[in-house]
Amino acid sequence: MIVNMGTRFIRKHLGNIVKRLTNPPDFVQIVVGARQVGKTTIAVSIAGNWEGPVFFEAADNPIPPGHEWIIHHWETARRAGRGGRPLLVIDEIQKVAGWGESVKSLWDADRAKGGGPAVLLLGSSALLVTKGSAESLAGRFFLHRLPHWSFSECREAFGWDLDRWLYFGGYPGAAALADDEASWRSYVNDSLVESVLAKDVVALQTIAKPALLRQLFALASRYAAEILSYNKMLGQLQDAGNTTTLAHYLRLLETAFLVSGLERFTLGTVRAKGSSPKLVLWNNALVTAAGLRTFAQARSDHAVWGRLVENAVGAHLLNNLAGLAYEIAYWREREDEVDYIVRSGDAIWGVEVKSGRPRTARGLAPFLAKFPQARPFIAGSGGMPLEEFFGTDPKTLFTA
Repeated sequence: MIVNMGTRFIRKHLGNIVKRLTNPPDFVQIVVGARQVGKTTIAVSIAGNWEGPVFFEAADNPIPPGHEWIIHHWETARRAGRGGRPLLVIDEIQKVAGWGESVKSLWDADRAKGGGPAVLLLGSSALLVTKGSAESLAGRFFLHRLPHWSFSECREAFGWDLDRWLYFGGYPGAAALADDEASWRSYVNDSLVESVLAKDVVALQTIAKPALLRQLFALASRYAAEILSYNKMLGQLQDAGNTTTLAHYLRLLETAFLVSGLERFTLGTVRAKGSSPKLVLWNNALVTAAGLRTFAQARSDHAVWGRLVENAVGAHLLNNLAGLAYEIAYWREREDEVDYIVRSGDAIWGVEVKSGRPRTARGLAPFLAKFPQARPFIAGSGGMPLEEFFGTDPKTLFTA
């Protein structure tokens, strides 16, 4: 559920973050997630109810600060130890070069003295945040993943039905513009997508061909929920280089919570390296805002709508299972295909999406014949209704 904080909706993740901040064991709390999903809103809510001094800083500046910036604000928080334990919140922590080593040094010094502020770090690049924490903060942090807004959240916050969520996706900041589709599309493309590409990918990574990265994202938007070989991508992109470059750029888009290239399932290892990826965008708004069809036009086209439903199923799995003890793939062998494969340990599920989309491939039957230990799962007609599926956390559906 969403907690109504006055005029703001605070996501259910708030309670767990507060619990981790205020109860032992004492760790650095790190919240990672896409831009515009509520990380800062949650932090503001925590700060507003904190029983002690609060220091809220953001590293999202045109010129990223150095590690001395972290030291300065940390020491300021240390000096404000009266009136309750201080809370230090740093937003967009991935912008600070070498942030992990600085936080480690400061945190260890505080632990040695038995004091120091509570620390909440926010980041919008999974790669840079998790890499920095894993390399420097091993055993010192707890990671919270904040996904894109779900159907249940948008239904409660905005009164949306399933069709509206499937088209407009889960960006809460864009919801108020949904009745003006041209403005909504401009906001998503200019204020969200371009900001993520420019600030969270190109500005923080070594990108030899930033124009190619943008072309690859645009291509993924056109082929959402489709299996597309790297060679076909090369044929549609200008100055594409080679398949290795495309695979690397696709991985970077994934770390910014934009696009994932799911690999073909093979028993023994879910990720069949080098296979043609199935492109899944993490938020359906990334698909529809890049296209030209209006909501009414998309809804009346069975093929287009079926593709949106299938992408939304993949996005629902990625947003809720990525980073946990699950792997998500697809399966295809000659003309046979299963939309998604979910694996957790020895448990395997073949997920077929029934949305009215025209299909030529057979689905679960040949997959189950080849992998008899797998379990079938149907989302949509003949299985779990789509509204129920999108309103349910996949962790409760796919349990060994």
